[in-house]
Amino acid sequence: MSKVKKASVVLERAMNCIFTVCGFLTIAFVLLITGFLVVSGLPAIKEIGIIDFLFGTTWASTAQTPSYGILPFILSSIYGTCGAIIIGVPIGIMCAIFLAKMSSPRISGVVSSAVDLLSGIPSVVYGLVGMIVIVPLVRETFNLPDGANLFSAIIVLTVMILPSVISVSETAIRSVPREYEEASLALGATKTETVFKVVVPAAKSGILTSVVLGIGRAIGEAMAVMMVAGNVANMPGLFTSVRFLTTAVASEMSYSSGLQREALFSIALVLFVFIMLINVVLNLIAKKKER
Repeated sequence: MSKVKKASVVLERAMNCIFTVCGFLTIAFVLLITGFLVVSGLPAIKEIGIIDFLFGTTWASTAQTPSYGILPFILSSIYGTCGAIIIGVPIGIMCAIFLAKMSSPRISGVVSSAVDLLSGIPSVVYGLVGMIVIVPLVRETFNLPDGANLFSAIIVLTVMILPSVISVSETAIRSVPREYEEASLALGATKTETVFKVVVPAAKSGILTSVVLGIGRAIGEAMAVMMVAGNVANMPGLFTSVRFLTTAVASEMSYSSGLQREALFSIALVLFVFIMLINVVLNLIAKKKER
């Protein structure tokens, strides 16, 4: 065996070892985060009571007689995320289809650059723009005393998930083999029918991945939501000031102590479980459709 071949074999084995270590490190980090949240969050749930904690409608952590019910936070996060997904996913997928199959290369390049720019904007900037533009607009449009509410948060979250949905969906659509389109066109289908009945179904796995990323971005956002949602622990309504799970942790962690601090870790645990369940359910749906 020549020296060059030996060196390439050694290099390949070294790279395999590095990749294996990186893979196990990723698993280790997930397990460490899970263990930390479980250890930090369970004591408060045991002390408060899981029913009172998950289904209580009053959060008054600093009151003389504190109450730690997080149902308003859970429902606000669910409604806000669902609203952003219902509005943002169709817009994002249609934009991805336009960029991948309908637009000219020049327009596609310009729009793709704008999408990449959106993905790089910090969340606090989204919150600032929402607070200055969207909140007053919502207040004046619907004649409300305050525009910082769930509806404003949904609009901001919709804009924030668009880059993830568009980028991943566009990549998935472009990855569909050209032969699929040629076969459909040869059978007499129009270009629009080919895109929506052949290309998009073939790219559904990647599109579903973009939806998962969008859900993760929406449900995990804190700073922007805190600036436009009102940050009040109310039961959610479309034009009511609300507080999300993420904003509940972010707004009180700096001055919390004792049971209040443990309850905030419990909220983080609930949020972590939500994200895990969403990923599992969507992955099961994807695998079922593939079968």
